Amino acid sequence: MSQTIDQNNQVSSGHPKGLYVLFITEMWERFSYYGMRALFILYMGKALLFDKALSSQIYGSYTGLVYLTPLIGGYMADRYWGNRKSIIIGGIMMAIGQFMMFLSGTFYTNVGFATTFMIIGLFFLIFGNGFFKPNISTMVGQLYAKGDKRVDSAFTIFYMGINLGAFFAPLVCGMLGDTDNPADFRWGFLAACLGMILSVILFIWLKNKYIVTPDGQQIGEGPNKVKDNTALDSNSAPKEEFKPMTFAIWGAVAIGLFGTFLLGWDFSNWSKFMEAPFQFNHHIFGLDFDLVGSVIFSFAIAIPGLIISDPSLDKAEKQRIYVIYIACFFVIFFWSAFEQAGASLTYFAEEQTNRNLFNFKIPASYFQSVNAVAIVIFAPIFAWIWTKLGSRNMEPASPFKQAMGLFLLAVGYLVIAFGVKGIEPGIKVSMMWLLALYTIHTFGELCLSPIGLSMVNKLAPMRLASLLMGVWFLANATANKFAGTLSGLYPETLVPIELVQTVNDKNHVDILKPNSKADEYQGKKVYSMEMINFGVIKDENVKTEAQIEIEKGSVIKEKSFATFKINSLYSFFMIFVFMAGIASIILFVISRKLVSMMGGVR
Repeated sequence: MSQTIDQNNQVSSGHPKGLYVLFITEMWERFSYYGMRALFILYMGKALLFDKALSSQIYGSYTGLVYLTPLIGGYMADRYWGNRKSIIIGGIMMAIGQFMMFLSGTFYTNVGFATTFMIIGLFFLIFGNGFFKPNISTMVGQLYAKGDKRVDSAFTIFYMGINLGAFFAPLVCGMLGDTDNPADFRWGFLAACLGMILSVILFIWLKNKYIVTPDGQQIGEGPNKVKDNTALDSNSAPKEEFKPMTFAIWGAVAIGLFGTFLLGWDFSNWSKFMEAPFQFNHHIFGLDFDLVGSVIFSFAIAIPGLIISDPSLDKAEKQRIYVIYIACFFVIFFWSAFEQAGASLTYFAEEQTNRNLFNFKIPASYFQSVNAVAIVIFAPIFAWIWTKLGSRNMEPASPFKQAMGLFLLAVGYLVIAFGVKGIEPGIKVSMMWLLALYTIHTFGELCLSPIGLSMVNKLAPMRLASLLMGVWFLANATANKFAGTLSGLYPETLVPIELVQTVNDKNHVDILKPNSKADEYQGKKVYSMEMINFGVIKDENVKTEAQIEIEKGSVIKEKSFATFKINSLYSFFMIFVFMAGIASIILFVISRKLVSMMGGVR
């Protein structure tokens, strides 16, 4: 039996073949996810003609819920289905979701019909990802015997699969879908669908033969219930259980927070909410809180409160959990700015970046591949740096690395803020500004990445490890939803309707996209700039008289965030400079205290 296992599952040197099965499965799933994400914000703006605020709201809700549903998927795998069935069910659901996006793109001219398909597709993608995401990575470590030193490098290889998929996805799906023809978005979504189907087929075909433990047991076949009581903490004598009143208290807190975020406890808003629950939002501190955001933000506060109320926790355990919570809090600031890649930075690439290179116009979606390329190039360098520093006992502790990541994030936005300072609407800047931002942000990610799952695993009491991993996902959900909210602050260029009509009559050209609808700003009817279609332009470096007149008569819609007034790209990017910079400084100041609370864990 052992001989058969060695031939089928092990290689003479290196890693079990099961690792590469999981690698290729995850690579195609990430291809599907990032391929759709690269096109999503562009599709809503250019095909469905949603404005930036609505597109950003939907984008943030989608990416936020993608990180919330793994709580459900992980629970179902633990209790009922096991990893394998959860991965297959999740993969099939995501393939259906991508196909619904293809149908949405096919019928984009009927906005109501296309929107219905899109919402159904997002539903399948959100819940499918919830079943898939938390289960495949947990199988990697089980390929190895306890204490096998290859596990760390196995996760590094697995992580490379994620980035390989993230690299190719925007290139392939962007080439097919991001063509300046709204009808072509469907082909990008179809490519994402085929990638997901391939992922599921490969997993089903190869799982029984290769995804086994060193002694030949099938991995993830049954529920992941804890069977060995000796796995509990060494000091975990019978401990006091949660009382029903504790659940009731934190349930009431969650409901109270939900009401505050969504309605502000102004019950006159209730009727407005009931009329259009998915369009309603409540304005607080310059931000709009909608139904999805209110659910995510209230859970992100109430669930950590419930966990820390566990009566079985001793003082040392509580201190370590507080460190996890503080890390989660600062991670929200990092990822909410970092994840602008799929939203506001895609707007910037589309509208204000000169994308001509050797007579080839680079699709805006391609820029989302930069981060993956930079990780592949620079991750070994950072690993070497940390190893060298560690050998000299100089490697920074996790909180310091996280502070460094936030600082680099702020630097990236500072670079691009100066690159766009003073430019007028319609003026395009060099793509080098955007490439520099993405590269610096990758450096920040490589500093922050040790904080993630490994920190939770090291600091969490074993009996609460799954719940605290759920808190980490909640922080990511909060960050992604917050990213969408912040993206909605991206400055919009508006054109008075009278000017559009005048230019249209004078030049005898169709200026507007089909089905364009006028909005209202400061008492005037206006069109957003992205609705203006200069179809007569053959070379975007040569402006027509119509384009010049439109740009001269356009205005910037002023928005606000807390005390910040946003009326230019410079002021928009400076929000992230201040947000990440201040968070970095605070974390540097408290890092020494956090290290002491970690009880020797680095």
